[in-house]
Parts: sequence; C-alpha cells; structure tokens
Amino acid sequence: MASTTTPGLTPDERYNLITSNLQEVLKPNIIKSVLAENRPLKIYWGTAPTGRPHCGYFVPMVKLAHFLRAGCEVTVLLADIHAFLDNLKAPLELVTHRARYYELMIKALLRAIGVPIEKLRFILGSSYQQGAAYVMDLFRLSSIVTEHDAKKAGAEVVKQVASPLLSGLIYPLMQALDEEHLGVDAQFGGVDQRKIFTLAAENLPGIGFKERAHLMNPMVPGLAGGKMSASDPNSKIDLLDSEEVVKNKLKKSHCAPKEVEGNGVISFVEYVLFPIAELADEQGVGRFVVPRDEKWGGPVTYSSIVELKKDYEEDKLSPMDLKKGVEEALNKLLDPIRKDYEQDEEFKKVTELAYPAEVKVKKKKEKKIGTGYVPKDKKTTAEKVADGDIKPQEAVEVAVGTSAKDAQDKFAGKAE
Repeated sequence: MASTTTPGLTPDERYNLITSNLQEVLKPNIIKSVLAENRPLKIYWGTAPTGRPHCGYFVPMVKLAHFLRAGCEVTVLLADIHAFLDNLKAPLELVTHRARYYELMIKALLRAIGVPIEKLRFILGSSYQQGAAYVMDLFRLSSIVTEHDAKKAGAEVVKQVASPLLSGLIYPLMQALDEEHLGVDAQFGGVDQRKIFTLAAENLPGIGFKERAHLMNPMVPGLAGGKMSASDPNSKIDLLDSEEVVKNKLKKSHCAPKEVEGNGVISFVEYVLFPIAELADEQGVGRFVVPRDEKWGGPVTYSSIVELKKDYEEDKLSPMDLKKGVEEALNKLLDPIRKDYEQDEEFKKVTELAYPAEVKVKKKKEKKIGTGYVPKDKKTTAEKVADGDIKPQEAVEVAVGTSAKDAQDKFAGKAE
C-alpha cells in the first residue's frame, strides 16, 4: 500500500489531489489561497448516523485518503443531532449508539483500503451543538434565512413528507454553522448537498463568518438504479454482508447489456474499485480484473474505466462477467471489515444496540361487523406525524422525553 501522505508536493499538486474525481468545487480560490500560504487545508466531512452504512461509503473514504495524502487536516463529524432532526428517524438513545457504530465502521472502512486513521479527528455534533454560543449563532442565522430558502436547501437531503416538521428547516442551518464551529476552510460531501453548501456560502457572511469552499462527490447509482440508499436494501450492499449475500445481490442488480448510463454496477467499478486500486498502486494506476472463462476469451484486466465502458457498450464484456469481477473485488475489500467486526466485541454489541432486531408481535384478530377486514398500521412514527395521525409532541415524548434534560441525557448516553 502506498504511503498516506505524499511529501514534497507543490501547492498545485496538492490542489489536483484534493479535487481529483470530484463532480464540482465551489470557490476553488479559497483552497488555492490556503495552499499558497503553505499551511494544511482544514476540511470536514459530516455523516448523519441513521441507516446502516453501505458500500457507497467507499466513495467518500477514497476522498478522505486523498485529503490526507495532500496534507489536509480532516475532521469527520458524526452528526447525531442532525440524524434526529431528519424527520424523527430514530429516538435519541438509538442515535447515540448509531454514532458509535458509524465511527467504528468508518475506521474499519479506512483500514480496509490502507488508510491510517491516526490523523483523522472524529467529533460528535452533540458535543458542541448544544453549547450557548452555537445556539445563539443558530438564532442569528435563522433571523436572516427565509423559510423558503431553508426548505429548498434541505430538499435533497432531509426526507420530504406532506407536512414537513420544523426540524427539517433547522437541519441545513446547523450544517452551515458547523463550518464555523469546526474551524474549517472547506466542507466536503455529495453533490446532493449542493443547496445546503450554497445556503452556507450565501448566509454565513451575513452573520460575520467567512465563506468556505465546498467539494462535491458525484452520487453513485444504486444496484437497482437510482440513488444508493441505506433505506432501500435492494439498492445497496451492506458492509457486513456475507460473500453469499454479496453474490446474490449482484446477481439481482440492474445491469442491462450494452447500457452504461445509469448502470449501478459499472458506476461502482468507476467510483469505488478503480479509485481504491489507484490508492494501492505506487504509480497511482488502477486495475480491474474480470475472471472470464477461457471459452469466452479468458480473464481480462482493465486499466481504465473508459476501456471497460467501451467493451461493455460493444458487448465484448457481458453483464455476468462484469458482475463476477465486481463480486470478487468487493469481497476482497469487505473481508478485513468482516474480520474487524468478528474480532471486536464492542463492535458487535454496539451493532445490536444501534440496529436492534425487529420484534414482531402477533396481534389478536378483532371481530368486525361487515367484511371483517382490519387494516394494518405499518406507518412509522414520522409518517404518523406527517399525516396527522398523532401529534408531534407525542412522537417527541417517545423519542426524547418531556424535557430538555431528557434529550441531553439521551445524547450523553444516559438513557434507561
């Protein structure tokens, strides 16, 4: 594995490494001016610990590796309060455990691709977002941002429902403020964060804070087409899935012959497997091997995604062979993560606490006059709130208790 940091890079070389494979960079001059000062660029990447991280998380991990090689100071924000604000996705005591699960999983991910984690800083959002200074800044920012702009900013990030909760409007304001309170020069995220990044750039100077640069990764399509999502098991491969599960999910994945656009399997090779192979190579050359049967020409090695796409479009590479290559490469990546999990008792315990198994309760059938049909209520708490079935305060009482102290205790991990 090549070294994490690359000594002797010029400011231009550092800039090229920092911005490589990104879809968009806002205010690149900010990054260049910091590098020209010959000081490390301070950058943060935030993740809200909601659903279980999936293989799409390899994409930002590669960029964290690039940042570290370029000598950046990198902070990983475990945004636990954001996770709760996103439409009451989980009670706070669950979010606390999920934040720890995300930290353990991100570290395992980085180790799996050969990135030392000693220089990374992990920080919980609740460790500073409940402070007086932060709360006052949130009040100040809310006084200059309109409801329309806050809603627009969170449209692609916060879950959208018919009757949006106020928490969804607070979410993007807090993400903007994190740039100031984490003391960074730039924020990194997916291109789906662009509207929040724009809100930060346009409004932070209005309350006396400097504007930051923003770096955006492309969004990797899911295996079923569309966005890869933790909430859709058919669109993603979990980082702890077994070899057999990986094989079965890839078999079922959408991978039409000769179609490259929107092909989640090819996108995975482009944005995950090739970049990770480049990290591992001293010369920075990525390779992807397709273990094809001899009767179809034997194994083939691709050194560029352009070459692979060309063969696929010309039907020289079949979906079955492509999937087999991805299956083997992905299982090699996941093996050390599975081993980390199996050898770490805390990892196992936190996983059970963060994502407890659903307990199915058998309900007694109710006799009804008429058809006898009793509709099943499968709505989540958030959906019940959105549809007006229960009052928001009732949902919050379950999630955070009836007082500010209840909520703070749950963020601190003191919940019963």
